[in-house]
Amino acid sequence: MSSSVAWLMLVIAGALDVGWAISMKYAEGYTRAGWSIASLVLLAAFVFLLGRALKVLEVGVAYSVWTGIGAAGTFLLGVVLFGETLSAMKLVGIVLVLMGITALKLA
Repeated sequence: MSSSVAWLMLVIAGALDVGWAISMKYAEGYTRAGWSIASLVLLAAFVFLLGRALKVLEVGVAYSVWTGIGAAGTFLLGVVLFGETLSAMKLVGIVLVLMGITALKLA
């Protein structure tokens, strides 16, 4: 597998991580069957893709990028979907996370 494919898998795994976190919220403590199943499917999918990406990428970089994508994406969707608070300091924090992801990709 090429490095480009591994990075693509990693980004997709990060996006699936966001979907997993949001589906857990909708699953309401795993009391709603449809959202609970979606959550488990998304979990399995991102773990698979992350594992495949790790065959090529360094674990420290890959894990940091994956968690950063998950953290930033989940935060932003929390604001959009659930009306969670957005302050200037939180926005600065997310921008710093995204800058960190970019720095790791370029390193």
